[in-house]
Amino acid sequence: MQTVKIVVTGPFSSGKTEFIQSISEIDVVSTERKITMESEKIKNATTVAMDFGRITVDKELVLYLFGTPGQRRFDFMWEILSEGMLGFIVMVDSSRPETFREARFILETFRAYAPTPYVVTANKQDLNDAWDLEDMRFALRLDPKVKLLPCVAHDKNSVKKVLLELLYTILGEMEAK
Repeated sequence: MQTVKIVVTGPFSSGKTEFIQSISEIDVVSTERKITMESEKIKNATTVAMDFGRITVDKELVLYLFGTPGQRRFDFMWEILSEGMLGFIVMVDSSRPETFREARFILETFRAYAPTPYVVTANKQDLNDAWDLEDMRFALRLDPKVKLLPCVAHDKNSVKKVLLELLYTILGEMEAK
């Protein structure tokens, strides 16, 4: 059996923990802690080390999903979690454009850690104030070749589509070598 490490990263409250929880076949190992700050209006807990989930694709492939903290004060975990990853997903809350710059910073940071395949997800596409994908692509300054995928992190099928696209991207890059 082959195990593959996938990292799910992105800004605070972009949906990383929910993404992993909605697809994991095991209880997610989570390091969420209560927070007391202005951002409580958005959410009342934050990941301080990592989230860990697992999904069996078939009898020969298992994905280990590692979610990163979204706040820079915990960014020391980013490099640790990026070690050995075969690919990564950058989650972006498509209803909060004020986080797009941070998402771009995180994307560039992970690309510097390891030149592995990645996709970007526009999460919360089910909300009325979610940005259009092409507008997000422009705001995030994404190359047209980068896959920008719609996502709703609490919808298992949506999460599955994102993971499959990342796996196809990884396979495509492996075949190109």
